[in-house]
Amino acid sequence: MIRDGLLLLAASGLALSGCVVDTHVVQAPPAPAPAAANGVPAGMQYLYGSGEAAALSVQAYGAVVEWAKENMGKRTSAVLEPGATLAAPRFRSCGDKPPAVVFDVDETLLLNLGYEGDDAQRSAPYDASRWDRWEKTGAMKVAAVPGAIDAVMTLRVIGVTVIFNSNRAAANAAETEAALTFAGLGPAKHGETLFLKGDVDGKSGKDGRRNAIAQRWCVVAMVGDQLGDFSDGFAALNPPERRAAAQSPALVGLWGRGWFVLPNPVYGTGLGSTYDQTFPPATRWTDSQEKH
Repeated sequence: MIRDGLLLLAASGLALSGCVVDTHVVQAPPAPAPAAANGVPAGMQYLYGSGEAAALSVQAYGAVVEWAKENMGKRTSAVLEPGATLAAPRFRSCGDKPPAVVFDVDETLLLNLGYEGDDAQRSAPYDASRWDRWEKTGAMKVAAVPGAIDAVMTLRVIGVTVIFNSNRAAANAAETEAALTFAGLGPAKHGETLFLKGDVDGKSGKDGRRNAIAQRWCVVAMVGDQLGDFSDGFAALNPPERRAAAQSPALVGLWGRGWFVLPNPVYGTGLGSTYDQTFPPATRWTDSQEKH
């Protein structure tokens, strides 16, 4: 999800389609992903149309629930302490706070099918005013991410508070509450279980909101589709640095153990790498039988 989940991406992020992401510095979006023969961009085909993406999401949500069940009594939060870094992560102490799981919204819990279906037929760049109109009018054109409804319901039944942390606009809080309810994921109440862009510290980064949430709840897990859903520290990194950080010894043990990532090949910081960053020169191969 904001895409929680294209807004314009953060210091190192880019927006490809049109949903809200979790970063800070506005950059020009990259060229749209190539469209398949039927006119649907490949990333949209995968995320919104494939059984593989549905299976990945169900798998992730099953893991979130199992982790929460096993760690409801945990005394250490999944939220980093203020001042902690990705290289030297430290986590907030829980004390006797009640357990919660924090979710991004867009493309983490909600699939913005109406917006993306319209976007698939356009070639224009991302328009923030158009996204704002979507937030205001698209509440009944969304669907829950596969596995999300069962996970949210189960968490509530076992006594874990479900909290939404999105970069949707605070001015559209009522409409976001309505979208979550329509999709079967509510209730959500702004300022209590729904935190939106600008809440707490006026920033689009989510660390301030995460810290405010962690003051009241023991956050046993966080779920998102962008690295900014876990720490604003990723925003200052370029694509190769983000990839290296995600698999560094300091963080590798968090994935699936407190930090849970959903697939999103449609927009966001995961789509920012250049050809050379994606395919390092040392790995290049050419077919000797092919004429050049």
